[in-house]
Amino acid sequence: MKVLTIMLSLAAAPVAAAEAVHFTTEDYPPYNFRQGSEIKGAGYEQVLLMMKQIGVPYSIDMMPWARAIALAETTPMHCVFTTAHIPERNGHFQWVEPLAIGRNLMVGRKGGGVNVKNIEEAKAFTVGTQRDDYTETLLKEQGFPKIDLASDIKLNLKKLESGRIDLMPLDEQHYIALEQAGEPVEVKFVFTEQTFSIACHPDFPEDLRLRMQAALDALIADGTQAKILASYGLDKAELPEVAANP
Repeated sequence: MKVLTIMLSLAAAPVAAAEAVHFTTEDYPPYNFRQGSEIKGAGYEQVLLMMKQIGVPYSIDMMPWARAIALAETTPMHCVFTTAHIPERNGHFQWVEPLAIGRNLMVGRKGGGVNVKNIEEAKAFTVGTQRDDYTETLLKEQGFPKIDLASDIKLNLKKLESGRIDLMPLDEQHYIALEQAGEPVEVKFVFTEQTFSIACHPDFPEDLRLRMQAALDALIADGTQAKILASYGLDKAELPEVAANP
């Protein structure tokens, strides 16, 4: 996959001397995604505003998720977004949050003949997800015996539509966008709820993390975050009745 890099820095002379923060992300609408030659998304826009406020130079690279999160975990001054903050990741990163709160749904192909209402029933089927995504961890923890891994979500969707996998976890807003576009997917049940965050290298400078957190807190307090989320439909999502996990 071709890596799209956006380099952004601020012009003030004192800022130029600061060490840059390197962000990585994946193509995962509506939080971060390509539109032509640009990157957009609810998480992406918040990162831009946050970094502009604190006046620190930075870069943003879009790449497959496994590489994006590995760089943030292993390489100083790297952060990854939009990252689900699950307990298993606590000690692996420093956190700036929340960029959003969301639900993850277990979905299947319309007309695929897979009728499940909870996790235990879903274990009888092949479930696909992205390699090193938080849903891979959740599926393994729940004891799913047949997990099919792909490099990105688009490939997972192709596998679902072709019948190569039976089910896949999918963010609520991404599901809604697919449904509105006429894609043949349907909700089976609510899989998880999660906080979406910025995850930084474990040795990321604490003073810088606190400045980033304060900038994000300000976006939340003045209503900017809510407006950004609303502009991507993240405040209006409605789902059909689905069975929550037992």
